Amino acid sequence: MRITIREEEENDSIQIYDVNKLAFQQENEGKLIERIRKGENFIPELSIVAELDNRIVGHILFSKIKIVGDSDYESLALAPMAVIPEFQKKGIGSELIKSGINKAKELGFDSIIVIGHKEYYPKFGFQIASRWDIKCPFEVPDEVFMAIELTEKALEGKAGNVEYPDEFNEV
Repeated sequence: MRITIREEEENDSIQIYDVNKLAFQQENEGKLIERIRKGENFIPELSIVAELDNRIVGHILFSKIKIVGDSDYESLALAPMAVIPEFQKKGIGSELIKSGINKAKELGFDSIIVIGHKEYYPKFGFQIASRWDIKCPFEVPDEVFMAIELTEKALEGKAGNVEYPDEFNEV
């Protein structure tokens, strides 16, 4: 299985919508991506697809968010990430995450926030966000709200509440 990891291209949007619909068995994530693409927090280089034989089988999106505390700090949200069910558990999600983390570092971002599976994301270096006194605006268990520092001590002293753009609240 030869998977290609690349940035989203303009004509990929329908396939990306379908990947998310199949993976999540609903349309909310696809709608969220469409809204983020139209907003000021979209970073084209951080919308990444996994492609197999000219078919998109996975997608990950990172977009700008804020940590609001004593000051406002820019971070990234990893949301959503999807792999078509028949291609799950084959390392595609891992490749998307690693590629996204590397690209985020290249672009100069220093942290990423995710709400996700407590057993999965720590493999990539994510830790419980409460470690830095960073709080989620949604009611979720502490262990699923995680962050990763892309540069050393990037989250030190940045306690506060994560503020997601309106696009996240519209879905």
